Amino acid sequence: MASTVKTGSACRNADLFWLIRPGNVRRFRRINSLHSFDGNDSCETLCVSALEQGAAGIAITDHCDIDGKDMDIDRLCTNQLNELAECVNKFSPKLEVLKGIEIGQGIYRKKETEYLLNKYPYDFVLGSLHNLENMEDFYFLNYKDYDVYELLGRYFDGLLELSEWGTFDSLAHLTYPLRYIIARDKINVDLSRFDEVIDSIFEALIKNDKALEINTSGLFMEMKDTLPNVSYVKRFKELGGKYITVGSDSHYADKVLRGIETGYGLARAAGFDSVTIFKEHNPILIKI
Repeated sequence: MASTVKTGSACRNADLFWLIRPGNVRRFRRINSLHSFDGNDSCETLCVSALEQGAAGIAITDHCDIDGKDMDIDRLCTNQLNELAECVNKFSPKLEVLKGIEIGQGIYRKKETEYLLNKYPYDFVLGSLHNLENMEDFYFLNYKDYDVYELLGRYFDGLLELSEWGTFDSLAHLTYPLRYIIARDKINVDLSRFDEVIDSIFEALIKNDKALEINTSGLFMEMKDTLPNVSYVKRFKELGGKYITVGSDSHYADKVLRGIETGYGLARAAGFDSVTIFKEHNPILIKI
């Protein structure tokens, strides 16, 4: 069951205490630090920037693409969690720092994923799929060399398997490949072909009490839209979705809050009156 916090109030829920700054719903952002292969700033630098920009909290969700051949789970998690623990101590109570991770391609390494989740005490886990099995990240593909619909079919089938497995708190950037297929390579696709499997993904998330992420990074790319867009967020709500997380997916300290107001507005437009953060994997609803 989720706890609920209203903007502009302090509320004690069982063993959880949340402080929301009056008039400020810019609560938690999920971002990446130097512990991600594509990160640029330390956890401390990200926290300082979040605090300076008026955030009450931050969730740092470094990448763990667990199918990488050189991935050292223990080194990554130990180093990241040690730095995050220092940030928790340094910035509390001015800034709530949540320990997050984004596990990519977990369905291809289920044993390793379960090992990570059982061993390391994260607050918030994003589940994602950045590449198909034994292929490069969608970022690196030349889509003129592929049947785009075949790739997308395999991608959404993978997300369905991931959502049915349910080893995460929120499903990240549902329409991730569109960053590169449409926005970069200018290839138009008809996503309505995948409406049935996307509905099945949403139904699996709902059954497993998981959240759907509104990822605002696409607003600042050529696609000029969130991942996914509002129509899919509305559909998630129509099917019974309860939890929405909003993430900037920022890799730079000066962009930690980028797009949050738009993301919250989109959540409201889709019928949600709250967004969700996770502490120790427990959903906390924040009124927007």
